[in-house]
Amino acid sequence: MTDRDVTHTVETVPLARLPSGRTVETVLHRYLGDPDGPTVYLQALQHGGEVNGAAVLRRLHDRLTESALAGEVLAVPVANPFAFDHRVYMAPTRLDAINSNMNRLWPGDPDGTLMERLVDSLWQRAAGADAIVDLHTGGPYMRSHTRFTPDDSRSRDLARAFGLDLIVADGSPIENPDTGGQGKLREMAAAAGIPAITPELAHSREIVDASVDRGVAGIENVLVELGVIDGLLQTGEPTVGTEKTPLFTEESGLFRSNDLSVGDRIDAGTEIGEVFDPTSYESLQTIVADRAGMLLSLNRGSTVMEGESIGSLITIE
Repeated sequence: MTDRDVTHTVETVPLARLPSGRTVETVLHRYLGDPDGPTVYLQALQHGGEVNGAAVLRRLHDRLTESALAGEVLAVPVANPFAFDHRVYMAPTRLDAINSNMNRLWPGDPDGTLMERLVDSLWQRAAGADAIVDLHTGGPYMRSHTRFTPDDSRSRDLARAFGLDLIVADGSPIENPDTGGQGKLREMAAAAGIPAITPELAHSREIVDASVDRGVAGIENVLVELGVIDGLLQTGEPTVGTEKTPLFTEESGLFRSNDLSVGDRIDAGTEIGEVFDPTSYESLQTIVADRAGMLLSLNRGSTVMEGESIGSLITIE
């Protein structure tokens, strides 16, 4: 056995205690090679329907146990068992009516609400990492991309290494996390000086092999970039997006999109769709792009409320 041969162990991570006295736990896989190498924290299923991330980590397991590692890889396939077990996007409000979206609560709070305590338990494992990959899936109406924190060259390098053909600068480091500031995992990592990325793979609520393939290849690229495994980077030069902004409705009704697709580049003034009254058939609003850019996401048609987002637009560098 060499210093880089892998030892795989499985740990249970206590997350919260329910009124019945039962402790809710999740599982952390630890892959240890040469202890002098970097530590990489991988995570999936912060949101309960984003199942392809867990499928990525399952397939990656075989690669890691058969590889020589310089360092350590930590993998949490089900970060939010409350949302996953209930088959919903966020934790049910009957469990935490104040903080149901896990990915707005990092670094958590050991004395806070149920979800804040859950996040704190995981942050204790992630905080010692040298890099973080937080796997998400954006659904069929979002262009696959990897998000990184603006003005953070190390996270941008990881986003490029992941290998998707679109990377998007988004968010900012959490301000004053020691005094209660909270936000996304990637933003907390930036505040702690840890490069982190958020790949948004395609398709939620169903395992799609093409998305899983992309995720596995992306993490392998990141591990090569960090020197954890040997190999050649399989990546090209991605398109870079900035200034991600939602497209809001000003009226309630039914939204019908025009003949556009996610990933399309559009000009300022392009008509994206309309909101109409389903009872009077009256057109209530035409939604128009306020600048040139790329459609990162677009709902194909749905019931909407005034002030609701029907998609998002990014500026291309």
